[in-house]
Amino acid sequence: MHTSNALMRLSALCLAAGTAKAYTLTDTFDTKNFFQDWNFFTAADPTTGFVKYVDAAAANTSGIAGYSHNAVYLGVDHTTMNPTGGRQSVRLTSNKAYTHGLFIADIAHAPDSECGVWPAFWTVGPNWPASGEIDIMENINDAVTDDITLHTSSGCTMQSTGALASSVLKDGNCNSDTGCGFSTVDTKNYGSGFNAGGGGVYAMEWTSQAIKVYFFPRAAGIPSDITSGSPDPTKWAQPIAAFSGSGCNIDQHFMNHNLVFDTTFCGQWAGKVWGQNTKCSALAPTCDAYVASNPSKFASSYWLINSVKVYQASAAAKRGVAFEA
Repeated sequence: MHTSNALMRLSALCLAAGTAKAYTLTDTFDTKNFFQDWNFFTAADPTTGFVKYVDAAAANTSGIAGYSHNAVYLGVDHTTMNPTGGRQSVRLTSNKAYTHGLFIADIAHAPDSECGVWPAFWTVGPNWPASGEIDIMENINDAVTDDITLHTSSGCTMQSTGALASSVLKDGNCNSDTGCGFSTVDTKNYGSGFNAGGGGVYAMEWTSQAIKVYFFPRAAGIPSDITSGSPDPTKWAQPIAAFSGSGCNIDQHFMNHNLVFDTTFCGQWAGKVWGQNTKCSALAPTCDAYVASNPSKFASSYWLINSVKVYQASAAAKRGVAFEA
């Protein structure tokens, strides 16, 4: 009798745990609050790009930041010939910083694959690179697939653990000149191919054990647990990037990250490799020269963001209890 009652109580506890959420929504950024909860970066571009980041007033006046199609629009100047000091653009940073979490960005449009462009959706901590950087969606020039990269101070070497077999970890040393990054092969996950499919959802899960990035193309359907607001990464297909391993203490190298969207031009990556790209280098002798004299080429260099949602692990999940939705 006592054993039966104990089993019944255990079953009830298991049922309760089975209905609990591993992740709880803490922040939503969309057209209701985006420009209140994110700030405009207006300093010189740290990557020395041919860009002039402008403030909210200038961006509004020139129409390169605002709302379009019920989404947040972040664009660039695509009318001015030979702009002095660089082509106008915007870089937005979340006011709130995070350590760990599940970050889900529903993006309807990202900058097209175009010579000279360097767009990114990323996270970064203070005192770079000591607090780390996670580049979720990024590449340059006419690239058609996403590169996912981590940057840290010395002492962090990552391994590929559980990523899609087609994703290749190019360098495990996150303190190298280029960081430690995955190259991917799906042309739906970046640039012109991403836009042709109506965009999609990027999710980045950051725990003490691993940093994983997932991509869900809109045309293939977004997982119902994401659209319902109860995301469960354990039910998703393999991530397109998965960093972990004994060579890096994640909590020592990644902390207090703000979220960032930006579009820059040329600079230390897109400009540096300009001469190695036969298509782009045939258009102009330098990246800066091309960007300066071809404004109309950047009419599609804009972000259209439906929402960015941040989830944190529930207290029970942090204690190591595994849940099923």
